[in-house]
Amino acid sequence: MSAVLLTGIAGLALLDALNPATIAGVALLLLSPLRRPVTAAALFALGAFTAVLGLGIALFFGADVAAGAIDDAMTWLRRAALLLGAVTLATAGVRRFRARTRAAVVLPGWVSIRTAVPLGVLLTGADLPNAFPYFLAVERLISAGVPAGQAVLVLAGYAVIYCLPCIVLVVAGAALRDRVRPRLDRLYARLGAEKALPANSAIALLLLVLAAGIAVLAFLW
Repeated sequence: MSAVLLTGIAGLALLDALNPATIAGVALLLLSPLRRPVTAAALFALGAFTAVLGLGIALFFGADVAAGAIDDAMTWLRRAALLLGAVTLATAGVRRFRARTRAAVVLPGWVSIRTAVPLGVLLTGADLPNAFPYFLAVERLISAGVPAGQAVLVLAGYAVIYCLPCIVLVVAGAALRDRVRPRLDRLYARLGAEKALPANSAIALLLLVLAAGIAVLAFLW
């Protein structure tokens, strides 16, 4: 497996790691009145890892089977990933033309130490359809002919990188405890709290131009 391939996949994972919902979920758990908030946040991160790795394995083996049965299956997987990214950016761009209120990320009433893992799976899994870098990473692995065992290890590494922001927050929460609470409050306010988003035509146009560029790239690459 080439270093270039691994570097590219690591870059996609870093891009994918910037997931506001998952990060806000960890911050909320660390701020929660649960008896062991750090443990709950760590288990939540484990759930996020499980969701990402599970999707990657399913995509890899499903796409690998399709590649053996359908001509140009990898080309269409690559196009689907890029078009998904284009749709995501275009949707965000259209929304920025008007003012709106972002819904808050909140913890359900049933959250506890026992349910932190499934909560991480659910919250992360709900956002995975927008994770178009992951589709590209899987397509690269299959196109490069990476053996299944190595591919699973790479996907596990991808999932770890995806969870890095969560891991950093958990470690900081465990080490600094009350001293980190003000920063967690600010982080949650920025990423997860209900927030009025004003219209911004410049950003909207930029996102739409990026979406158009990615859509064109989908059929040129």
